Amino acid sequence: MAQAIVSTQSKISKRVFFYVFNRPLNTAASSPAAAFTAATATTSPPSPLHLNPPSTPTVDFTDSRALFGSIPTSDLLHATATLHAAAVGPVVDVGMWVMNSKLMDVELFRDVVLGTVKHSFYRHFCAGEDDTSVAKTVRRLHDVGLRSMLDYALEYADDEASCDRNLDGFLSTVEATKSLPSGSASFVVTKVSAICPLRLLERVSDLLRWQQKNPSFNLPWKLQTLPIFSESSPLYHTLEQPEPLTREEEKSLQMSHERLMKICQSCVDANVPLAIDAEHTKVQPAIDYFTYSAAIIHNKDRNPIVYGTIQAYLKDAKDRLLLANKEASKLKVPLGIKLVRGAYMSSESKLASSLGFESPIHDTIQDTHSCYNTCASFLLDDIAKGSTGAILATHNVESGKLAASRAYEIGIGKLKQKLEFAQLYGMSEALSFGLRNAGFQVSKYMPFGPVDMVMPYLLRRAEENRGLLSASNLDRELMRKELGRRMKEYIS
Repeated sequence: MAQAIVSTQSKISKRVFFYVFNRPLNTAASSPAAAFTAATATTSPPSPLHLNPPSTPTVDFTDSRALFGSIPTSDLLHATATLHAAAVGPVVDVGMWVMNSKLMDVELFRDVVLGTVKHSFYRHFCAGEDDTSVAKTVRRLHDVGLRSMLDYALEYADDEASCDRNLDGFLSTVEATKSLPSGSASFVVTKVSAICPLRLLERVSDLLRWQQKNPSFNLPWKLQTLPIFSESSPLYHTLEQPEPLTREEEKSLQMSHERLMKICQSCVDANVPLAIDAEHTKVQPAIDYFTYSAAIIHNKDRNPIVYGTIQAYLKDAKDRLLLANKEASKLKVPLGIKLVRGAYMSSESKLASSLGFESPIHDTIQDTHSCYNTCASFLLDDIAKGSTGAILATHNVESGKLAASRAYEIGIGKLKQKLEFAQLYGMSEALSFGLRNAGFQVSKYMPFGPVDMVMPYLLRRAEENRGLLSASNLDRELMRKELGRRMKEYIS
């Protein structure tokens, strides 16, 4: 894994670097608890935690010791300071300006900036730079009862050579899970835009949308897939009939499909599921096409290996989920779904408006919450009676509580291997530990890689989650409470 990361780092084109930096990243899914990210060398690791699930659901946030008692004080102080800094809007604004400025071309300045970030935000929100540091972070989380979703944090390839290098990185990540404690790595995460040229994803999405408008439109390269659109899905991205794929584009499409097949087969061999992230609606049809065609091939025996992602802030999210689930049941294909709220609100609304169409995103945040909770309830019911697997990725405390209560109500405690809660690494720690204490499997979505490669991820996360970080102070309050408790205990 380390060799793949280092070799890729030196070859990232500047154009791709800044394209990645300036577009929003999907929040779904999930990432890990900042408090553990790189404990000091002098801090001994906590002893393994043995959890006994309660007989009734108890997602409790009143006891700071029960939530954060396993975190060393040095890490708790670092986490508190970092979260406070991330909640200050001007800090994010200055960081974005610096990273986009020509100052980053000055080697000395760049080294100072990256060094500062490495010991602050990077340490809090990322798992490490190489296989050794990542494995250490995974084991630390495992010791306190949390699992890890491993995300090789590079997106958007613009040519075949970049796709091949990214493939090596993803395969290396899957291989690395074999040396980790059993069950500590819950998923490997990939992005189709990292193994298929972005322009090709746009072309395929256009063609799929046009076929949705005109069912007789022939796509000779199309593989069997689950439904990608519903009647309410936005099709305004494709206003005119697109040209068919050229012979070269069809060859590139086949190569991209083969890359995904290699990752899927590697996951099958390593017995670790693959979670494929959602992205913006301009390319999402192609991503769903890749995801569902791979699921039909690899999801067998009631155990999904390939998980797709549904973004609940989209108005068509529930309809697409129901259609995909219905067809999967008909084909006897176990369905794996990662449910998230979404992360492209501003860009999606601007694009729709520029074309004269309504935003594809729900009109109110309450509508988004309602859609998420409804989809989560549907997935939980389906887990209880079928072969569906679900990752409920959320930072929303109420959604977490509702899903936990529903899961207990329908008896999913005995089927918890089909249900995973997830949060981003470094965020919503109280929710993660609260769900853990209630007996559920909880993962943290963990990006990793060299600091300069992961920098775009860090600043995007700060940008898209600035509202969450500034408005939701539950973690900060409980961390301060736990630090105060420890101080009183020390003084007395």
